[in-house]
Amino acid sequence: MRGRPVRVVLIDDHELVLEGLKAMLARFTGRVRVVGEAASADDALGVVTALAPDVVLCDVRLRGSSGLDLCRRLTEQHPECRVLLLSVYEDEQYLYQALRVGAAGYLLKRVGGEELVRSLELACAGETVVDPTLAARVASSAARLHSQEFWPGARLGLSQRESEVLGGIVAGLSNRAIATQLVIGDETVKSHARAIYRKLGVSDRAGAVAAALREGVFR
Repeated sequence: MRGRPVRVVLIDDHELVLEGLKAMLARFTGRVRVVGEAASADDALGVVTALAPDVVLCDVRLRGSSGLDLCRRLTEQHPECRVLLLSVYEDEQYLYQALRVGAAGYLLKRVGGEELVRSLELACAGETVVDPTLAARVASSAARLHSQEFWPGARLGLSQRESEVLGGIVAGLSNRAIATQLVIGDETVKSHARAIYRKLGVSDRAGAVAAALREGVFR
């Protein structure tokens, strides 16, 4: 048993979400205590440095930045602090990305109060927490990976659609040609391309092609 409540910092760029989380956790004051909050990545770094919480509960998407990038920075600068990512996205690829950047777990925003508190306690104790909704998908994905029945780029955190877009980029197709091939809009292709660049750690098409070939995604 812990001798004190888990000290938590909340990070979300929506005030309504922050207030909702605080109200939810306020029912468990003996187990969890919210010690701070932030609405941006830059503010979050300062708050965590000043307060040294046990766990940071952070949204995956932040205005103008990424919760995944923030998670990486927090775990590098404050390795003693555990980061739980909170999201509306029921996509196991986000979970894989979260774990790759050092997150202590990935929860969906519809999580209930008791489950959230228990997850914060487990994270604080060093456990990795995965939302139950995603657990079966993760097991299925693991089986598919083991049998090599997965799309190229999955191990790099790319979704199936992102892998298809990357294939078009590697083939030298324009955004419009990729959109036509995949029957999606030009803006959707651009959005996927931005996500691909971020996940591969590059800034343009040439970098994405080089990374794809270097990692053996496409040959």
